[in-house]
Amino acid sequence: MAPPNQAPIGLKIRNLDHELPLFERFLEFVPDAVVGIDADGEIRFVNHSSEMVFGYPRGELVGRSLNDLLPERFRERHAKHREGYFADPRTRPMGAGIDLFGLRADGSEFPAEISLSMIHIGDEPFALSAIRDITDRVGAERERKRLETELKLNQSRRLESIGQLAGGVAHDFNNLLAVIMNYAEFVATSVQDRPKVRDDVEQIQSAAKRAAALTRQLLTFSRREMVKPRPLDVNEVLANLEKLLRRTIGEDIHLSTKFEPDIWTVVADPGQLEQIVMNLTVNARDAMPSGGILEIETQNVELDDEFTRQHPDSPAPGRYVRLTVSDTGTGMPPDVAVRAFEPFFTTKAEGEGTGLGLATVYGIVKAAGGNVLIYSEKDHGTAVKIHLPASDAQLTLESEHQPSETRGQGEVVVVVEDEESVRILVKRVLTGNGYEVVAFSRAREAIEMLRDADARVDLLLTDVVMPEMQGSELAAEAQILRPGLRISFMSGYSETLVERMDAAEAARNLIEKPFTSVELLAHVRESLDRETG
Repeated sequence: MAPPNQAPIGLKIRNLDHELPLFERFLEFVPDAVVGIDADGEIRFVNHSSEMVFGYPRGELVGRSLNDLLPERFRERHAKHREGYFADPRTRPMGAGIDLFGLRADGSEFPAEISLSMIHIGDEPFALSAIRDITDRVGAERERKRLETELKLNQSRRLESIGQLAGGVAHDFNNLLAVIMNYAEFVATSVQDRPKVRDDVEQIQSAAKRAAALTRQLLTFSRREMVKPRPLDVNEVLANLEKLLRRTIGEDIHLSTKFEPDIWTVVADPGQLEQIVMNLTVNARDAMPSGGILEIETQNVELDDEFTRQHPDSPAPGRYVRLTVSDTGTGMPPDVAVRAFEPFFTTKAEGEGTGLGLATVYGIVKAAGGNVLIYSEKDHGTAVKIHLPASDAQLTLESEHQPSETRGQGEVVVVVEDEESVRILVKRVLTGNGYEVVAFSRAREAIEMLRDADARVDLLLTDVVMPEMQGSELAAEAQILRPGLRISFMSGYSETLVERMDAAEAARNLIEKPFTSVELLAHVRESLDRETG
């Protein structure tokens, strides 16, 4: 009997005249190479498949050391394994982790799987090793991973290219929207006593706001939206959002939250984090028309090198906060899941979706230095996993600096804007609220005024993207001519500014287009009242 908790030691052949020939004939039908070795590692018998696998005639295999069939780097380790196996001869099946490389007669190597069992022929023990050449399997797996990696990289490049185009379109569109929104506001103010006209104007304003939201998603996706990152507790952001989420998903869907205590801090824009969760929640809701379960979970995770290798689009290994939003909805087939992050790609009916929800999530997360993965199966739901880099920064409360009084007291604001309609608009809003405005279409004209020591300038308000000279270049020259001058920026596309300034500084000094007259006045007042460095 075998000792307790130990498998039997294997086959015993006592009748050498009758049983051994039957055993040897049986081995000839085994498709794997079968090699019998003694305790010293000498090959004592082989089957026909061994000749095919290793490239030696059978007569040259018998009597050799098994080391001759192993690459040199495996020989020392094999000797220890062999010694251990003869001391504890338990059966080791294929796929039990005993994987190595074999060495053919021509010196070529091949990946192999082996199984081990013990056989006694008479009183002598032998280790019976079945060796399987898995070259084709390994090659197929490598090719699969190569194609998968190439597909993901191509998808990432395609998203980046579309993002560049989207950013450029959004820049011009935001200039137009700023004009539409504000002139609609002017008209609405002047027709308060004409309800029908006022209603028509409100429809214009509503459409403009929807267009502005769509443009913001384009900029977010293309990573050209001005963000205001700060240290955040993800759990706190989600807890504050939970009530709105429950209203969004309706009564047929059960919302379950699972937040890890002591979640690590991340540095992100709270509004963008909320946008991520809202976009994923709306997608999940639409995937569960008959109800289901929506789960939001947070975890502290350590991403290692292996994770990065398996996911080519991943950030560097390190500490991350994982945000998972999963649902029990309809799920997606592979051909849809692989395109899920493409802008304007949607499976929803016309008019029910823009195809920007997941593309926006992708843009926000990538800009924050993280990654986003999607796991989905048709009829088995979807899980989106987001990784945001953990930070040692201390949590701070966001301070709001909205001035109580936004009217001017005769301050001189120099406005530089190449788009005529926007330039006229800004001048009209500011002059109508107590400011004196000098407006230019070109940066060089503003520089000439700044060189005039007698010209009073309290604030330089400049567009960022302009021909001839960028807003950041104008600001640098203005600071030389007038050290300490208050400078502020306006743009519908802030990438150029962020490249040249600290992100937090850029966020404080920039107003994003399209802006309303109320937002413009508050920004100018705050810029004038801010302490200069």
